[in-house]
Amino acid sequence: MDLRKLKTLIDLVSESNIAELEITENEGKVRIVKSGGATFAAPVMTMPVAAAAAAPAAPAALPPAEAPAAAAAPAVSGTVVKSPMVGTFYASSTPGGKPFVEVGSSIKSGDALCIIEAMKIMNEIEAEVTGTVREVLVENGQAVEFGQPLFVIE
Repeated sequence: MDLRKLKTLIDLVSESNIAELEITENEGKVRIVKSGGATFAAPVMTMPVAAAAAAPAAPAALPPAEAPAAAAAPAVSGTVVKSPMVGTFYASSTPGGKPFVEVGSSIKSGDALCIIEAMKIMNEIEAEVTGTVREVLVENGQAVEFGQPLFVIE
């Protein structure tokens, strides 16, 4: 599918009342889903154009978020919990819900800290140590990179 055609379809879904659109063509399928105010295009089968369109957007948005976190990490003591994958950070299991942990929360090894959504799969991130949450280094709904610091636990 042509990149311009994909962009046009995404714009049409964003501006309409349609919540979801799936298109099948010779070279593959594309599924466009509107979620909360943002519109996402996910390839259902291998489609190089959709992958190429998504790749440039993610790295451009991440370096500013990494710079403050990377600068803050060496200054604090404790265990730094890092993102095991690229995705979207969610502090709670439901939009507007109570966060799994906040600064000052006591946690045990195995307790849920957050959810990282990757490819429409919600991955619960668990604590590997027992302690107290000293810092939450990312905002709810923020894109995170593999290895990016998320929490500091003492």
